[in-house]
Amino acid sequence: MRLIKVGAGIVNQTPLDWEGNFNNIIGAIEQARKEKVSILCLPELCISGYGCEDAFYAPNTIEKSLTYLEKIVPHTAGMVVSVGLPIIVHNKLYNAACLIVNGVIQGFVAKKFLAGNGIHYEPRWFTPWTIDGYDKITLSGQQYPIGDIYFDVGGIKIGFEICEDAWVANRPGRELYLYGIDLILNPSASHFAFSKLEVRKRFVLEGSRAFGVTYVYANLLGNEAGRAIYDGGGMIASSGSLLAIGERLSFRDYHVTTATVDISLSRLAQVQMHTLEVPEDYGHCMQIAFDYPPLLPQVLSPKEASWENSDYIKEEEFSRAMVLGLFDYLRKSYSNGFVISLSGGADSSSLVCLSRLMIDLVIREIGIEGLHKKLAYIKDITQCTSADALAKRLITTAYQGTENSGEVTLTAASKLAEAVSADFHHLKIDKVVEEYIRIISESLGRALTWEEDDITLQNIQARGRAPSIWMFANIKNALLLSTSNRSEAAVGYATMDGDTSGGLSPIAGIDKDYLRYWLRWLEKEGVEGKYTIPALSYVNEQQPTAELRPKASKQTDEGDLMPYNILDDIEEFAIRDKRSPVACFHLLQAKHPDLEKAQIKQYVEKFFKLWSRNQWKRERYAPSFHLDDKNLDPKTWCRFPILSGSFRQELEELRLL
Repeated sequence: MRLIKVGAGIVNQTPLDWEGNFNNIIGAIEQARKEKVSILCLPELCISGYGCEDAFYAPNTIEKSLTYLEKIVPHTAGMVVSVGLPIIVHNKLYNAACLIVNGVIQGFVAKKFLAGNGIHYEPRWFTPWTIDGYDKITLSGQQYPIGDIYFDVGGIKIGFEICEDAWVANRPGRELYLYGIDLILNPSASHFAFSKLEVRKRFVLEGSRAFGVTYVYANLLGNEAGRAIYDGGGMIASSGSLLAIGERLSFRDYHVTTATVDISLSRLAQVQMHTLEVPEDYGHCMQIAFDYPPLLPQVLSPKEASWENSDYIKEEEFSRAMVLGLFDYLRKSYSNGFVISLSGGADSSSLVCLSRLMIDLVIREIGIEGLHKKLAYIKDITQCTSADALAKRLITTAYQGTENSGEVTLTAASKLAEAVSADFHHLKIDKVVEEYIRIISESLGRALTWEEDDITLQNIQARGRAPSIWMFANIKNALLLSTSNRSEAAVGYATMDGDTSGGLSPIAGIDKDYLRYWLRWLEKEGVEGKYTIPALSYVNEQQPTAELRPKASKQTDEGDLMPYNILDDIEEFAIRDKRSPVACFHLLQAKHPDLEKAQIKQYVEKFFKLWSRNQWKRERYAPSFHLDDKNLDPKTWCRFPILSGSFRQELEELRLL
């Protein structure tokens, strides 16, 4: 038996936060040392932060990364540690992993396959490593190898697949296998998306099985740069068996998942394998060997491997990802809390619930003292000694009614705010709205009427709420949360500078139909079966409505648009799957055979017209969280021209059906 204890280090980093990132890395190394880990893998670009964007072009970013790499090196005595950073070779920037052995840098492996789809733009900054073999770089007068290499550390062969490298067909592990690699380290920055964990499990397990190796996968954690949320979830597998999986969506700064592996068993698995053909260019991968024996445990104990909470149903995943995103955004932006214009409807209510869940789940995991420490910049935060007191301090809500608002929504808003202990205000804005209408009527020389000025009169009510809710945000030095959802963003059913006002739009990537379902789940089932909010019954009993037209009109959102489930289906076909209006019609007809042909055509035409004319609104939305492949954020996921042909020809073909 050749037993080695390995670890996957998970860290919650922030782009360009050099000291904070350094402290988290050292914290993970020290935790690994206490747990007698010999080989520790830390995430991709963990020194600089993954989401530095165009700051990767700045010389200071590279210089600081190297400075802090040198600061990390002495802390690795008696261990093998890999860390990620950007590095320049021959005036080209590479995404690299550095292997440090017993306090000495031994070399760098550069990423071969760059993530350039979805929310990732790595090819904008980095060059993929395509040079056969390796090159050399000089740091502080010392030369080190960089490139297509693997390391022989005391007889243990270590290779790398850096994040995207493992997601492609021709992954580097195929070649590493030919050299009898014992261990593949995968430093990653893999963002959260619904059900993505299962995909990661497959490539970790398959990599360990197909290449006959121990595979160590280390991921980032938390809301790193504003939009993407990283869920952690370190994994360790050996020869097709998953040995350990770490906790996901944690509020901790760092965490290490460990397992003791028997290298002799994976070597035996390789002896028995004859599955990969030797490529024609076999032999250019360079070996770097060191005569250094890692610390090896003498006893294999199943208790050393960890199997923590990682699998959640979608409702739990959504809850945990959102509250982690909110908490990190709150503390990293140094905001003193959240402000929400609480209408009593599903969108604003979901944000209030998530804000309270954030408090409850943070306290449950790291304790109220841990929460105080992370929010120490907030004056008198330590005086809030209960979850209810924290909610009163951190969550400010305001119901801003007009004559078109109803008692049902006011009751829902006040009851929900009371249930979660949020600070609640009831504002009447009729005089503000009436004054705007009077000013414009006098200027035009005519009265504004619902028959002629419907949209204008609706929008001024929504916009009239913005100044007062911004005042609360300014007074409290808090973050105003915009309440618009993805279904509304798709068709522009939102008032710019009204309900879109805010510094963060957390649910802009979530469809209305799912939000309503999640609120019903939270009312009765809840996170872990115990964090429920029964007062949501006042919200869930309603039909969604903007309450902007006179009460006699009985306005509803679906009456203005179409049923939300139909809208979401068309959006999925048209935007996610890039289908034409005619194709959407046929798909919708097959999925909803009960609908009349003329009705389907009307829905499809309405969607495409509204989608085309409202791209400018989506461009102006506050930053939102990326949670799945249906996101409409034009800055990171779904680009569409602001000016276009508006599908005129395609819609004419639809009418002829």
